[in-house]
Amino acid sequence: MNPSFSSYLVNDCFGDPGVYVEVRWSKRALLFDLGHNDSLGSTRLLRANDIFVSHTHMDHFIGFDAVVRVALGRGKTLRLYGPPGLIDNVNGKLRGYTWNLVDGYPLTIEVREFDRQEVRQAIFHATDGFLPSTPTVHALMMHSPTGLFPVLEDPMLTVKAVALNHRIPSFAYALEERFHINVNKQKLHEAGLPVGGWLKDVKQHLWEGKPDDFRFTAVLFDEHRRMEREFVLGEFARQFLTITRGQKLAYVVDTRYDEDNEAKIVALAKYADVFYCESPYLDIDAEKARDRYHLTARQAGMMARKAGVRDLIVFHFSPRYTGQGDAIEQEAQDAFRGH
Repeated sequence: MNPSFSSYLVNDCFGDPGVYVEVRWSKRALLFDLGHNDSLGSTRLLRANDIFVSHTHMDHFIGFDAVVRVALGRGKTLRLYGPPGLIDNVNGKLRGYTWNLVDGYPLTIEVREFDRQEVRQAIFHATDGFLPSTPTVHALMMHSPTGLFPVLEDPMLTVKAVALNHRIPSFAYALEERFHINVNKQKLHEAGLPVGGWLKDVKQHLWEGKPDDFRFTAVLFDEHRRMEREFVLGEFARQFLTITRGQKLAYVVDTRYDEDNEAKIVALAKYADVFYCESPYLDIDAEKARDRYHLTARQAGMMARKAGVRDLIVFHFSPRYTGQGDAIEQEAQDAFRGH
């Protein structure tokens, strides 16, 4: 099975937090946190239209400027999601610059902040010098006893969040593919059908919930010949596709280990394929970690084990452990594997 999401840390384990997720076979990406992100380069930053902010401490938000800088002059919309206060934080960033020459620029920034039972949204247009619109308020439908709530839902994927305690709300996120669609290329070849971009449309029909009897016309190119073929969705899926459980990624930063936070994190990360979890401290310094509202490597490993995740990646190491990165990773993996 070829995974739909390709993810990696924006920086090394001692650098600013952030995870970049490429959605394969598309020009789309998602970015979790806005720490220092110059290493991504302009091309990858431009693909990240959906950005999920845990909180706005400097090491999680200083990269906002880089994203706006590469997006200026592009006909796109940036969408930011995060905790209460995010709209004011974005506005404060934008007010720090002079925008007298951007009235013809097409960039739009949409900001959604989530607070208990409501969602507030404000829009900033470059054509208006990024003056904020009057925020709109919508009810937040949250039914989960674990405190999880949706922040993004589209036909292919969902992103859910939960508010953790960092002396302020620090959002943790889970990205989940609704279901995975794998194409049997050998069967396509045997049927005389080429592999190509038309298969993305087929997948979109399935993610949108089209019925089995839905008919669609595909434009096929084979050795520079253009052909049109009509298919019935259900028949095509049974013959050429395999549908399995969707991929899941979880992202947790900046919170301390206590009963309430642990329950939320385990519920969020349950059965994730990859669990990205902050681990600034070794467990010998657990008291310091608690005082600073952070986790230890052992605590990250224990929660990963309880959540039944497939793979644990720890990061956000404190500079006090410079040169001891392997020890932090080992402590986390030992707890994760139950050693």
